[in-house]
Amino acid sequence: MVTVWSSGDLCPPCLSKQWLCRCLPPPAWRFVCCTEAGAEGRETDGKNPEPGALRAVVAREASPTLKGSNQPQPGGVGVKEQVESGNSAVKEEGPCLPPPTDDDDDAAATTPSPTPRAEDANSLKKLSIELPMWSLGEGQGPEDPDKPIDSPPRSTLLIESPQSAVILVGGDISFVAKVEAKDLLRKPTVKWFKGKWMDLASKTGKHLQLKETFDRLTKIHTFEMHIVKAKDNYAGNYRCEVTYKDKFDSCSFDLEVKEAEQGSQNIDIRSAFKRSSEGQEDAGELDFSGLLKHREPKQEDDTPEVDVWDILKNARPDQYEKIAFTYGITDLRGLLRRMKKIPKEVKKSEAFAKKLDPAYQADKGGKIRLVVDLADPTVDLKWYKNGQEIRSSPKYIFEHKGTQRIMVINNCSMNDDAAYSVAAGDEKCSTELFVKELPVKIVKDIEAVKTTVNERVELECEVSEEGAQVKWMKNGVEVPTGVRSRYRVKCEGTKHFLVIDDASREDTGTYSVMATGGTSEAHVQVDLKPLKVFRDLEDVKVLLGQPIKLQCEISPGNVPGRWYRNGQLIQPNDRINIVHRNKVHRLEIAAGSLHDAGDYTFVPEGYSQSLCCKLHIFDPPRVHLDSMNFPDNTVTIVAGNKLRLEIPISGEPAPRVVWMKGERVILESGNRVRAETCGDQTSLTIDVTEREDIGNYKIVLQNEAGEATASVKIKVVDIPDPPEAPLVPAVGGDWCSMIWEPPKYDGGSPILGYFIERKKKQSSRWMRLNFDQIKETSFEPKKMIEGVPYEVRIFAVNAIGVSKPSEPSKAFTPLAVTSEPTMLVVDDVTDTTVTVKWRPPETIGAAGLDGYLVEYCVEGTDDWIVSNHGLTEKTKYTITGLTTGSKILVRVKAINAAGASVPRTTQHSVLVKEVIEPPKIRVPRHLKQTYTRRVGEAVNVVVPFMGKPRPKVTWLKEGAAIDPTHVNIRNTDCDSIVFIRKAERSHSGKYEMAVQVENHVDTAVLDIQVVDLPGPPQCVNIEDVWGGNVALVWTPPKDNGNAQITGYTIQKADKKTMEWYTCIEHYHRTCITIPELVVGNEYFFRIFAENMCGLSETATQTKKSALIVKEGMQLKKHDYSDHDFMEAPRFTQPLINTFAIAGYNATLNCSVRANPRAKVIWMKNKMAILDDPRYRMFSNQGVCTLEIRKPSPYDGGMYTCKAINDLGEAQVDCKLEVKGGFTFYELMKRGVPLHLIDKYINEKTVEQEK
Repeated sequence: MVTVWSSGDLCPPCLSKQWLCRCLPPPAWRFVCCTEAGAEGRETDGKNPEPGALRAVVAREASPTLKGSNQPQPGGVGVKEQVESGNSAVKEEGPCLPPPTDDDDDAAATTPSPTPRAEDANSLKKLSIELPMWSLGEGQGPEDPDKPIDSPPRSTLLIESPQSAVILVGGDISFVAKVEAKDLLRKPTVKWFKGKWMDLASKTGKHLQLKETFDRLTKIHTFEMHIVKAKDNYAGNYRCEVTYKDKFDSCSFDLEVKEAEQGSQNIDIRSAFKRSSEGQEDAGELDFSGLLKHREPKQEDDTPEVDVWDILKNARPDQYEKIAFTYGITDLRGLLRRMKKIPKEVKKSEAFAKKLDPAYQADKGGKIRLVVDLADPTVDLKWYKNGQEIRSSPKYIFEHKGTQRIMVINNCSMNDDAAYSVAAGDEKCSTELFVKELPVKIVKDIEAVKTTVNERVELECEVSEEGAQVKWMKNGVEVPTGVRSRYRVKCEGTKHFLVIDDASREDTGTYSVMATGGTSEAHVQVDLKPLKVFRDLEDVKVLLGQPIKLQCEISPGNVPGRWYRNGQLIQPNDRINIVHRNKVHRLEIAAGSLHDAGDYTFVPEGYSQSLCCKLHIFDPPRVHLDSMNFPDNTVTIVAGNKLRLEIPISGEPAPRVVWMKGERVILESGNRVRAETCGDQTSLTIDVTEREDIGNYKIVLQNEAGEATASVKIKVVDIPDPPEAPLVPAVGGDWCSMIWEPPKYDGGSPILGYFIERKKKQSSRWMRLNFDQIKETSFEPKKMIEGVPYEVRIFAVNAIGVSKPSEPSKAFTPLAVTSEPTMLVVDDVTDTTVTVKWRPPETIGAAGLDGYLVEYCVEGTDDWIVSNHGLTEKTKYTITGLTTGSKILVRVKAINAAGASVPRTTQHSVLVKEVIEPPKIRVPRHLKQTYTRRVGEAVNVVVPFMGKPRPKVTWLKEGAAIDPTHVNIRNTDCDSIVFIRKAERSHSGKYEMAVQVENHVDTAVLDIQVVDLPGPPQCVNIEDVWGGNVALVWTPPKDNGNAQITGYTIQKADKKTMEWYTCIEHYHRTCITIPELVVGNEYFFRIFAENMCGLSETATQTKKSALIVKEGMQLKKHDYSDHDFMEAPRFTQPLINTFAIAGYNATLNCSVRANPRAKVIWMKNKMAILDDPRYRMFSNQGVCTLEIRKPSPYDGGMYTCKAINDLGEAQVDCKLEVKGGFTFYELMKRGVPLHLIDKYINEKTVEQEK
């Protein structure tokens, strides 16, 4: 046993480069480092080994392995090497392989190893290699060889293990493992391995299949591995592992694959080293190690050994692998790393500065340029093709460009695919030219053909190149084109043809033509010649016993045919005759019978087409009503009984029977009324006869021979219909009168009389009023209770019985009329109307009150005119349409269900003439002050007024007319509305309202103020800076928003950040000192103006900044003189003329400014108000208020507020008017006579004028 190292791996003892042999189980492994190997080498030959040379040391014999273990068995003889150096030699043998890695696998897959050649036997050094059998599943061993391998605990799970086997190449084999599941709660886990680590679950494919089954009776799991079409590289050691929770079991078995007895077989190493994970056809194969079994060890001979390094130094890099494989060098990577370290001697060409590329490629028909660069432009140059010198021609053109020599090959063909060389003096360089043949494409596809038998078929296609080979196929099979074939193929330039001279139905199919660059296909359909029908079969209707002829005419005329009846073949006999003359085919039947009726078909022989017709044999239908013995064909029956009429009929074929009542068809599927037909009779059944069944019933029989009809009348006798609801036209205190109409249907029998019933509306018990039938259609019930609602109903009686009751009448109540209305007075009079009002009657009664009827008549006449055509429920009514100046009398009646009461009439006549009421504007309290709104808000002012007749209202703004496009004004009888949808500042001002009735005018002034946000202050300056304080001064804004400026908001910002912070809000003055500023910072300031609407949209910022200097700086003090705040009284807000309502508190307000504080004195009509409990006086912060408690007209007059201090005095005046007294309306309501009302109004008017 031998362990070999090189510079590719590390030796565990000394961490130097080494190889690790993995051929034996762990106890047999031995690690020998490079230094030990070198020492042994020095002992043998006394020389240091050459760097990179192979080193080997003999290892101890390996201990045998147990059968069934997980370690692979060595499958080779070993490696033998002889080295002759000086006087010593070392003989070493043993299996030796480097550990496989992923990189080695990739290298093996990308660089195939060449097969060793026998002609290398003359080398100085001889290497004989016998490789062991290794599978793809074998990997590296553990890093520590002395450490035992941990394995899961072993237990007995397998009751049947797979056994080793031997098969031939291409054979199938199965391995079976069984596990008993009696003590297992779930299915165990089974894995199949090849070698040590290759899990076969990832290798399943067409060559490897895994299967699992479970027998519920025996409770045994069966696991199978099937190998299909085994290859020689499938041989090796396999392992089956079973795991269940903490239990584990495994078994190993071998598979040997033998080749069939076909002599020696050469092994293709390239195909053997193909990777199986590329998804190709061989995906799923196991490994390639089995191929190594067939490699025979080389026989030792006495040929002299060769110097491999000399061979490698003089060889090209692409030959390194071949040389290494030839001489048994397995560490190809170490070899390549060693070769990289050897300096290479580059031999410089003397003639060529740049040689030809190793290979060139050109398309067929294209052009290629071969270029070389000469070191000496004067040297002679010759070009060769496959060793033959090339002469200049139109195909081969030679060009010179400086030191470049170019050969151009035009119109490349397949003959130009050759080896080319160029000779410059004694030097030569070569290359290869590969000409790529372009695929032949189908330019024009073949077209589908549809023809008939015995016609010529020609399929044509066109390809992209002349002389190209194509293949014709039919239904995927190549078309035979031999001498005896029915198919001919011809070619004309780029066109190819497939010809069928005499087509048959067997030539139908899909034809295709295949070229190297594409395929084209088309369908060929060969049919029989079309069948022409000159005369088709026609449906025939024949009476029973008449002769029958069926005839058709077709082409071709020589085509025979067959006749069928209802799908059965017809054979001629003494009654049936079949005739065929040229194109005419005829079927003759002597006398038609019912059996002959049916579907007839004529089928021409050889064609799928057929001719069809129908033969009908019939007998006219008849209805036999004579046998029923019905008088006048009428049937009478009492309603509620069952009726069944059975009428015999006849006809052939069986006629279709339809029962009809009017236009309605009676169906067989009816529930209560149904018609049935069975055999030679038809029947009509009515389970429960009703009144609707009365009428004529029509029987209609139809078949192919004709139609027959008959009628039957059915009469149903029943009780009469109930009469309609009775009417109650008159009602008394305890009686009523009722009438009704006879029922619409008397039930088929005359009406004998009527019964009448009555009940209270709230009751459900009816009481009969007559026990003898009443012949008339009217009745008068009596003895009813007044005020109780009643209902009545009627029954009709005939010979069959009593009808159902009629609908109850409308509820009626025996009632009496009410008493007359009371307190009828005139409420209002105009030029055309009179309004009266009254109170309800004192006695209304059980009938209630429905409403009132108002009537009037002109004085001196008795013609009463109804004013309200509909009853009014109100106790007030206005009579319209009267003549001005006329006098009328008015009366009112109370109406209920019993009728109209005794009328109530006015005592005196009423003069139709409107009384003039002077106008009076009643300004609401909130409009007496200034009415303020913001810009954009709606202005909606309602001002009520009084006056008769309807006053005329006018509005003025600042003495000018109001533009209706900006302000909307709507006037009614009692108020005027001023509406502005979106207020603007231009809408501010004093609005004057004038109300006029004839010569009487009343006015009022409304002050409307529309405010907006103010503008920013005009100018903000930094007046002084000292310490941490800054003094600011500014001027008020130019635009105050039409409202008083209520304050200012001051903000500061550091110059560095320019973030604004509010210092103070709602500040009233125009100067301020900002304290507590940070020393060393530089500040800007801005100020917002504020009014009742809010802050201004923008702010005014200081142009300069204020720098807060550090402490220690001297402050320049200014001399200031104290301000004199003393001033005489001055009213900043005067008194305003005010209207007050009698009985409601009123206040007078003004504001005064004075220093020292002024003494305030209130006066009425120049008389001081002192200790009067009806007056209260307040003074707060200069605002002076006088409150008048529940004023009366006496409290009206001129009020004065006077302020006095040491510096002077000031006063303001206003007029207070107290509205009170009675209006014309209130006097009329109190019943004051008109002459007294006139006198009172005149006195009041004189007072107002004074």
